[in-house]
Order: sequence, then C-alpha cells, then structure tokens
Amino acid sequence: MTARPHPEDVARLIREAAEAEILPRYKCLSSGDIHEKEPGQLVTEADVAAERMLARTLPGLFPGNVVGEESVFADPSLLGALDAPGAVWVIDPVDGTYNFAHGRSRFAVIVALVVDCRTVMGWIHDPLPDITVFAELGQGAWQESRRLAVDPSVPLARMRGAAPRRAALTARVAHVARTGSAAHDYLDLVRGQLDFAHYRKLMPWDHAAGVLIHAESSGHSALLDGQAYRPAALGGSQLLLAPDRDSWEELRGLVA
Repeated sequence: MTARPHPEDVARLIREAAEAEILPRYKCLSSGDIHEKEPGQLVTEADVAAERMLARTLPGLFPGNVVGEESVFADPSLLGALDAPGAVWVIDPVDGTYNFAHGRSRFAVIVALVVDCRTVMGWIHDPLPDITVFAELGQGAWQESRRLAVDPSVPLARMRGAAPRRAALTARVAHVARTGSAAHDYLDLVRGQLDFAHYRKLMPWDHAAGVLIHAESSGHSALLDGQAYRPAALGGSQLLLAPDRDSWEELRGLVA
C-alpha cells in the first residue's frame, strides 16, 4: 500500500466540492431539487452532485473504491467493499441534509479513508465557516495547526450529550438533544461543547471519520457490547462516545 495522501490535499478537494456543489445551493433549492428517497429521509441535488465530484477526485489522490451514501442507496452491494482488503473512500456529501434543505446551518461534508477494514484518516468539513477538522490514525486530530483534545470528564449531572431522549438518561445528565447532524455532534465532542453521544443507526459515512477524530482527541468509544467500532453497516449495534472509559461505563447503563 502506498503512502497515505496528505491531509491538506484531501481537505482541498472537499472544500472545492463544497464551494462548487453545496454552497451555491444553500437556501436556493427549489422543490424539484429536494426528494424523499425513503420516508423522512431527504436527498438534494447538492448531495448527488457533491458526492459525484468527490467520487471522481478523491481516488486520484489515493486509489481505492468509493462508498458514498447516495451511491449505496442506488446499489447497496457497494457496502461490501468495506469488508474486503484494500482502500475505500467513504463519503457523506451532505450530512444533515434535512437541515440543509430547510436553510439551517448544521450540515457538513464527511470523508473517511478506510484501508483493510480500518479507518486510517478522517475529515469533517463545515462549509459555512470554512472549517475542516481531520485526524490520522496515530497522529492526532487537528483543526488547522491546533491539536484537538476532548474535555476531561465531569460528573454525570453536568454532562451534555447528543442521544435519543430516555427518562433514565435525561434525569441524570444536564442536557440531551439531537440537532440533525452527526458531523456537528462530532465537532462539538472534540471542541468542548458536548461530553457524550449515543447512536443507534451506524452507517459508515456518518461515523467512520468521526469515531477516528474522537479517538485521536483522546476520547473513548465502543459499541454497547464493548466491541470496538469498525467502519461498516452495523445493523442492530449501538455506539457510545464519552471522554474516557469510566464515564463511558457510567453512561452505558443509562442508554442501554
């Protein structure tokens, strides 16, 4: 396997896709540009065009298969690439499509590079402020030249999280909410605005990059059964992220 691509080269391609295909459509979508591909699940012309552009340009930096949210919707067999040896680019062209389609600001582009079934690099790009967070396995997580680290654990009563609302959880922590973008949850986790997150739907384009970014920021995550997360469609599994192992164990009893 050849050397990994330079993180800034990938970030540049992501930014170019956002500037060419996403931002010009923000708050400018017509009704014909928005479709419901499944009940309650939207796709816009920005999703399709941005994924098409990234699927064309990213393998030019580093050869590999492409698993994108919209391409998998059309051909679910593409997910099989994540269980095989080799390199795979995993793309969520517009994470938070509902927000984007309704003119809300919490949307982002997520890209991960998976090699031999392991996430080795990940990027989250927030187009409106033009901010990119990236991580490389064993090299830390970064926002430009600033290395990121999750905040130290606090008592449960002070914790803020992104999770489904359950009485057992909401009664014990300070705040629980969902804002429609896993990408922004991960950004909040590594920038001190959230302490934990819990997910029941584990599609690789939502989580492969974010789990790596969180881990390289010294956070702790695992599936609720204790197994490590892996970049695949993990039907029936649940994912919990926390500042450290002790707080993860505390939270697991409340979200399980």
